[in-house]
Amino acid sequence: MNCLQNLSRSSALLLQSFRVNENHKQICFLKTPAISGSTPTAGMSSSDSKEEKSDVYSTNMTEAMGAVLTYRHELGMSYNFIRPDLIVGSCLQKPEDVDKLRSVGVRTIFCLQQDPDLEYFGVDINAIREYAATFDDIQHIRAEISRDFDAFDLRMRLPAVVSKLYKAINQNGGVTYIHCTAGLGRAPAVTLAYMFWVQGYKLGLAHDLLQSKRSCFPKIDAIKSATADILTGLRKKLVTFKWKGDNCSSIGISGLDIGWDQKILLEYDKYQDLWVLERELPEGRFEYKYIVDEEWLCNENELITSPNRDGHVNNYIEVSIPAPNSNRAMLRERLMGDDPDLTRDERLKIRQFLEVYPDPDYED
Repeated sequence: MNCLQNLSRSSALLLQSFRVNENHKQICFLKTPAISGSTPTAGMSSSDSKEEKSDVYSTNMTEAMGAVLTYRHELGMSYNFIRPDLIVGSCLQKPEDVDKLRSVGVRTIFCLQQDPDLEYFGVDINAIREYAATFDDIQHIRAEISRDFDAFDLRMRLPAVVSKLYKAINQNGGVTYIHCTAGLGRAPAVTLAYMFWVQGYKLGLAHDLLQSKRSCFPKIDAIKSATADILTGLRKKLVTFKWKGDNCSSIGISGLDIGWDQKILLEYDKYQDLWVLERELPEGRFEYKYIVDEEWLCNENELITSPNRDGHVNNYIEVSIPAPNSNRAMLRERLMGDDPDLTRDERLKIRQFLEVYPDPDYED
């Protein structure tokens, strides 16, 4: 009983973190190249348009994930069996794809896409769902992870999404088809978390099995952090970001916990001659960059990452709660290690957590 009471408190903390951020700083959406404009260019065939969209999507995915990944939407649905009961694949594109999945024993279609993903490639999700609903041996479920390629968003949504997946698999049995858009980021990560939390795999072994079946790039650190959040609770710390100087009209910050398509504006303190932002962040590592009068810059007085394969660098911060010798800190450190495993009691606690976690307001 005490275990479930503790889970209840932990669940409430995690659930609060999915709600609207109580830190009422101004958040602005940034104009980014790519995923808009579904109308084909004049003189361009529908096939050419689909290929162009695939090229743009693949480029964005490669830049965001830090690995060369390619998705060809025009070639149709693609998937791989990871285990006899789990398939990871790309999105369904038409109602007839439901028939293909039924023919291989799929009982649950678990869709992680949000509406803009579907609109970009012109997928009619309602037609697919309506067709699936005509059968009594397959269920289509939506559980959106809304910020594609975003490790923090994945971390925060994994408990709710895997809880919904866990309940669906327990109810429907058979084979489960887990997909995002390309089946290379979100879907592999959710599958990996399920294998780690529920099916008894070490995280490294599950990842090796996944990669042996489908070349993909799940955000491993997001899974580790979500695991630690469930078992140790989600704690936040107030962090201050500063930029010195008054020779600009506005300064924002992007990345952190809001993603690279948004920015938060800093406020100018004329007495300190500093632009300042205070923000509560959960434990973990966060990369970010300042936007000074629309120019993306690193603050040389703060920690900077090593250059990536394109030579780009970001600022970063490691948020930790001081208590180095506590059981909680040691557990979190172990779970964030190179190849974490779960004890029997830890895995039981996570399963109980998934069972009692409130169903999110996702569309079934």
